[in-house]
Amino acid sequence: MIRKKNNKIVLAYSGGLDTSAIIPWLKENYDFEVIAFVADIGQSKEDLSGIEKKSLESGASSCHVFDLKEEYIENYVYPVLKTGALYEGSYLLGTAMARPVIAKKQVELALNIGASSLCHGATGKGNDQVRFEMAYAALAPDLNVIAPWREWNLNSRESLLKYLHERNIPITATLEKIYSKDENAWHISTEGGLLENPWNQSNEDCWNWTVDPEDAPEKPEYVLLGIKEGCVISVNNKKLNPLKCVEVLNDLGSKHGIGRIDIVENRLIGMKSRGCYETPGGTIITTAIKAIEQLVLDRESFHWRTKLGLEMSSVIYDGRWFSPIRKSIQAAANSLASEITGEVILKLYKGNAIAVQKKSPNSLYSEEYATFGKDQVYNQSDADGFIRLFSLSSRIRAKNKLK
Repeated sequence: MIRKKNNKIVLAYSGGLDTSAIIPWLKENYDFEVIAFVADIGQSKEDLSGIEKKSLESGASSCHVFDLKEEYIENYVYPVLKTGALYEGSYLLGTAMARPVIAKKQVELALNIGASSLCHGATGKGNDQVRFEMAYAALAPDLNVIAPWREWNLNSRESLLKYLHERNIPITATLEKIYSKDENAWHISTEGGLLENPWNQSNEDCWNWTVDPEDAPEKPEYVLLGIKEGCVISVNNKKLNPLKCVEVLNDLGSKHGIGRIDIVENRLIGMKSRGCYETPGGTIITTAIKAIEQLVLDRESFHWRTKLGLEMSSVIYDGRWFSPIRKSIQAAANSLASEITGEVILKLYKGNAIAVQKKSPNSLYSEEYATFGKDQVYNQSDADGFIRLFSLSSRIRAKNKLK
């Protein structure tokens, strides 16, 4: 046992099985005063209900709950949306974007109360251990970090339940709750259970927010989004703050079965994992932003933004939020997004969000130039010289082969 008298440790506490076991384990093995830190980033009311009482019953000396929902969406999600980041082509990074805002507030609390250590409940198999500890290192490198899953011998749900039962610590978790779920204002993910075999088709237990697209309304619904400098600022002509925009669009998208993905992804540590992710509002928003980008960005800029998004997806997924590369990519994306302003009407129907109307004051699209009818602005014979120059290297190569 490691004894560090009169010491404080701040634990990122969720109220779930893992962190409920971590509190007594820390007290037994490190003799710390354990302070529970809870980040409200939009998880269900059920998850937050009675969480302070639960932490104290587990042995915490105090519990601090912080409402971070607005900060999460406005300062983390919305900036990343400007980059177009999609991890491996489909994942909207709901869990990955949430970790830096949680870690930042956890570090702030630890420094304010004079704690010497930080603790998280991420397993030694996942990405979150890296994300939390990358943030800790960048923000408070002198604080000690404890990761129980890399130390203890409690290696299963059964062993955790037995551990808590032996100490008479109440817990709502059971062996029947086989899925691991992560929920916040942006998305909800489901892993484990039957999803561990990729040959198994997901069932209704794997989806939480969205209706099955087959059961969605037979009549499509249309929604108008207002976008300013790469950010959604209004829904159906009603101006809303970022969090409210996401909440309204989550409700709309869930009703129409929008935003479901069932993927096998490459984790940072090397293994593959399967998850069912639901991001209904986020899917609608990204579709709308891309529609305005198509109007506004020239070919080279659009390709550059695509590269930025690809790079940013890895930076965020890998937990490098508080790094120069993230700030650099963000600066470039902000520059491109400065003209991404306009309005988009999307058709929501049976799992699909389709941009059916779009306009922008900065649009480079010209009907006068693009028309298949008669026009007065484009001389088609001009293309002859362009093609001869554009194909010059091909013609030289072909002639060399003939020699």
